[in-house]
Amino acid sequence: MRAIPGADSDDGMGKRFWVCGIVMSFAALLWAFFSHALLLQADYDALGAMYRNAADGERHFPWLLLAHALIGFAMTWIFGQGFAAGRPTLVQGLRFGLAMALFSTIPGYLVHYAVQPLPPLLVVKQVALGTLGMLLLGMLVAWLQPRRSVLEDPR
Repeated sequence: MRAIPGADSDDGMGKRFWVCGIVMSFAALLWAFFSHALLLQADYDALGAMYRNAADGERHFPWLLLAHALIGFAMTWIFGQGFAAGRPTLVQGLRFGLAMALFSTIPGYLVHYAVQPLPPLLVVKQVALGTLGMLLLGMLVAWLQPRRSVLEDPR
């Protein structure tokens, strides 16, 4: 089947890209809430003033929204550039998620550990949850396939 011209733009930034980016941004924010606000909250509370309190965190929430929008749209865009038709979706998603974790998540937490007096066990938990999150997001973006044509010509 041929894609109908104009169904999605040639640069990969048609309607499907924007929908995938929004879904990915929301999923990234949801994973961050689950892992940091629920699973790691006691670890952060034990550190006291090293992290923002709840009221100060609320004032900075727009920055979290921006950060997760950047994650969602960047992952959507990068995956769309390297998607290989014919390869299993799950494998591509896991490979991509691992690459993102190795590129950003793991180094980010290692840098924080190097410059802040964080407990090593907390950093291990952050790396594990962050990597798991990237693997899940990788599978999600592979399933969404931002470069797939939305409309197809029935001929």
